[in-house]
Amino acid sequence: MLEGSKIVVVVPAFQEEAFVAGVVASMPAFVDAIVVVDDGSLDRTSECALDVRDRRLVVSRHRSRRGVGAALTTGYRRALAMTSSPTDALCVMAGDGQMDPRELESVALPIVRGVADYVKGDRFADPRVRASMGTPRWIGGQVFTWLTSAAIRQPLADSQCGFTALARSAAAELDLDGLWPSFGYPNDLLGQLAAQRFRIAEVPITPMYGNEISKLRLRHLPPIFWLIARAAVRVRIRPAR
Repeated sequence: MLEGSKIVVVVPAFQEEAFVAGVVASMPAFVDAIVVVDDGSLDRTSECALDVRDRRLVVSRHRSRRGVGAALTTGYRRALAMTSSPTDALCVMAGDGQMDPRELESVALPIVRGVADYVKGDRFADPRVRASMGTPRWIGGQVFTWLTSAAIRQPLADSQCGFTALARSAAAELDLDGLWPSFGYPNDLLGQLAAQRFRIAEVPITPMYGNEISKLRLRHLPPIFWLIARAAVRVRIRPAR
């Protein structure tokens, strides 16, 4: 627990046998439960996670690949069943080891302390991010962040970062079944949160890139633009809480 609130970490994973065990093994002691969602991997992702033998770990496995957003929906539903307090934190850390577990506390604390409903990591606060991320990914992140900020009418520094924490109280009110199942889920989730006037915050994190391979492809880009446009419509027509 962290300051009296439960911390559940959802780890979406697809073909991450090389990294997922390290992610599970590195979870801080204050984490109450770890939910690895194996999104139909054809490798040993599930087995490698279970090999860590952490009593906090549960593995959910999709029979076929459904997408990272769908994996999050599965993970959030498991996390909701494990928690009860409004300030319990449902955190997300990717299965590819790109997120520093030492920074999990700073991501979760605004939820635990009741000052935010959703917290996103901000990779762009680090001056080294462009070099470590690569220029094409950096430019894409900047463009999507600017468009998403305009759509939801809130300033954002890094809309696409997957290192997040969600208050249980907010998760219980979201349309999880309607969350976009693939890439673009961050923009769709931000649209839902902004439409319901939930408080969104960001904290600086350290970008970590190594031998992992991005699964984002050009075919994923048009749906992301469409999701940003839908977020703008949702925010405009939704009444204040």
